[in-house]
Amino acid sequence: MPATADLPRFTTLLFGLSGDLVDFGARTLPVALQRTCPDCPPERLTNALTLPPQDALDLALGRRADTQERSRFQSALNDAAQAHAEATPGALDALQTLHQRGVPCAWLDELPNAAAQHLAGALDDHLATGLEIAGRQWPAPDSCWQALMQLDSPHLDGCVLVSGQPRLLQAGLNAGLWTIGLAASGPLCGHAPGDWDALGNLDRDRLRAQATLGLYRLGVHSVIDHLGELDSCLQDIAGRRLKGEKP
Repeated sequence: MPATADLPRFTTLLFGLSGDLVDFGARTLPVALQRTCPDCPPERLTNALTLPPQDALDLALGRRADTQERSRFQSALNDAAQAHAEATPGALDALQTLHQRGVPCAWLDELPNAAAQHLAGALDDHLATGLEIAGRQWPAPDSCWQALMQLDSPHLDGCVLVSGQPRLLQAGLNAGLWTIGLAASGPLCGHAPGDWDALGNLDRDRLRAQATLGLYRLGVHSVIDHLGELDSCLQDIAGRRLKGEKP
């Protein structure tokens, strides 16, 4: 491996919010759905969690939600976000390191703005900012491209997306970014920190392996458990870039 000083610099890093920078296990959406739709069958709830929040609510209900149900869902999202507004392992240190290196960072999320801001309260605004994004939903690349433009990224080369959310990662791939999947902290494992720690080693390894395999099948360029492993992963990708590899 070449010396760190010889490796290509990164231009911009984009992150998911829930399950990535904050809210280990991405519990905000499932908790809100369970509170709003307590009679939803488990299989339907699992399928709903692969969709954007409002579509997830409709699927969990088995029909289009009415105004009152949407309002109740919004309140449940806000409550769940406040309860899960805690940085994931290594997130704050990773953001601080990137800030010191002069690498702009931002987060993207599909949660309604109020819920997203509750979650983002666990972060320092000067380390990573949330962006107002319009356009097509993930996995379309629109949100990634808009974020890079708002951050004045001069080119795609050296831009990275880090997330455990499959549709956001697919958006990053469609946008032409390097992608790093988060196996343990994201929705594919889906366990809150206490529940994750309470699992036996074999169960944790099995869930982690399943999530890792699913992320690689998606086409991501690298997979780590959580953001505590980000720096070494970025060094590996920098080495691949030095050899001429493209995302």
